[in-house]
Amino acid sequence: MRKYLSLLMAGVLAVSMLGGCGSAFDDGSSTGAAAGDGGGAQTQAGASGETTPAAAGSGAAAGGNVIHIPEKDEFPTVDCQKDTEFYVVPLNIYDRLVECEVVDGVATIVPSLAKSWDISPDGLVYTFHLRDDVTFHNGARFTADDVVYTVERMMNPATAALNTDFFSMIKGAGDMLDGQAEGVEGVKALDDYTVEITLEVPFAPFLANLATPSCSIYNREATEAAGDQFGIDPAVTVGTGPFKITDWVLNDRITLARNDDYFKGPAKIDGIELIQVPDENTQKLMYENGELDVVDLSSSTSQLAYFMGNETYKDNLVTGPEAGNYFYAFNLDMKPTDDVRVRKAISMAIDRQTILDQMYNGAGHVVNSMLPDGVLGSYDAQEIPYDPEGAKALLAEAGYGDGCDLEIYQKTDDPDALAINQVIMSMLGQVGINATIKQMDEAAYLSERREGNIGMTRAVWWADFNDPDNFLYTFFTEKNTKARSINHKNGDVYQWLEDARAMVDEDERMALYQKIDTTMVQDEAAVFPLYQMDHIVVVQDWVKGFEIPWNGWTDTSYYNVSIER
Repeated sequence: MRKYLSLLMAGVLAVSMLGGCGSAFDDGSSTGAAAGDGGGAQTQAGASGETTPAAAGSGAAAGGNVIHIPEKDEFPTVDCQKDTEFYVVPLNIYDRLVECEVVDGVATIVPSLAKSWDISPDGLVYTFHLRDDVTFHNGARFTADDVVYTVERMMNPATAALNTDFFSMIKGAGDMLDGQAEGVEGVKALDDYTVEITLEVPFAPFLANLATPSCSIYNREATEAAGDQFGIDPAVTVGTGPFKITDWVLNDRITLARNDDYFKGPAKIDGIELIQVPDENTQKLMYENGELDVVDLSSSTSQLAYFMGNETYKDNLVTGPEAGNYFYAFNLDMKPTDDVRVRKAISMAIDRQTILDQMYNGAGHVVNSMLPDGVLGSYDAQEIPYDPEGAKALLAEAGYGDGCDLEIYQKTDDPDALAINQVIMSMLGQVGINATIKQMDEAAYLSERREGNIGMTRAVWWADFNDPDNFLYTFFTEKNTKARSINHKNGDVYQWLEDARAMVDEDERMALYQKIDTTMVQDEAAVFPLYQMDHIVVVQDWVKGFEIPWNGWTDTSYYNVSIER
């Protein structure tokens, strides 16, 4: 048995005990808990400053026709222009012009508030034909003006939105964000049910981009009237979605009720309760007591082995690929990873399948690309072999026949990263690489990363929208590669990424993305993909119609879920 197996088991123990999760490649935005002194449940303050009374069902035991879901953290807001993490409420109370849904096993853009659309031959002008039978939760009619308002609210500097990138490609959006214009030139309401959006330059992933929660459509009159209470006070937070928020008790729960006037028809359940349950073992106990209907094991990782190994629950597990990758990123400006032979040697020294089997119960599969299965553009990439002897030969060829030192960087408060980094450190030691772990507090880590000064680091990236641009442009453009501390300098790749965004022919575009991926992963070894995890959710016997979402989030819409007791 290899020496690092004991560390693998230590990693399992660390993950089980600490239950942490996090992405090493977040955007640096913070979404702290909502205000509260932690001394007991508080009701969310309304726009008038008074508290909203708790709903009659708040705090009641599970049962009836309501789905009960655990949440680890308090929501800072359900205004998804101002949040980058908590999407479950926005996915259920708002709609978007288009949605991305799984159709016949494939993630597909489908109509939503827009019933159809036209795209100009040059890829610059999108004309959306809107439904005329949609109302907001307050009874207001949905029109093209609400689309214009949503875009301009996002780009208004006074909003302080966190998600401006989702509309930044629209003509004139940057001018408004910079305070140089009072509106966004490229968004026009041609009539009540037709809106025209013109882009600065062609952006092929635009429709996929619009399907993200951040592009949820808001009502102009209600949102302006709500002011800074929108997304906080249930009484003034309205959307068009299948559920509406009716109650919010801080550090306790959020309650959603069915919208019987929903334009697609009423949902099959009466509502949703999102209950604050920070402790993962408590989530397990509440599930076994019937107090929770759905527990997402991708965010309750310490309970994964228990539910997967328990015969009682084998028929209660719903599984699908998680649209994201775990990988290591190398700094091409730092020794020894400035040498491609060293980067390839590191990749060949790591037994990914053993890590997956021992640390994660085999709940996933090894990947060889930055484009995970299920995401547009994914392909059968060449295998990166596990070959310790080959790794030693490459190190010798690079001038490190007697070994070399290597620092692996991570944030201090990241037990998942620490567990796997300890395993990787042991594996690298088998081929003569003396690896050490350098932990940094989050502020220092993010600051140094932006300056291009972070060395080899474990990273996680989940799909925001269904397009290879979301993975490849994010890391390998000239402006992003330094900010991600990769520092590659391949001018062809920079240009290919810009070219791909402007391509109208989908087949040509996908072929170019595969070429970019092959160049960065296989040829330059700037990153080393590890695995794509399975997204595993345990549901009660009576929960029907639950499906794993296509995307990389643990959040989903419950519109098609039913309860059959």
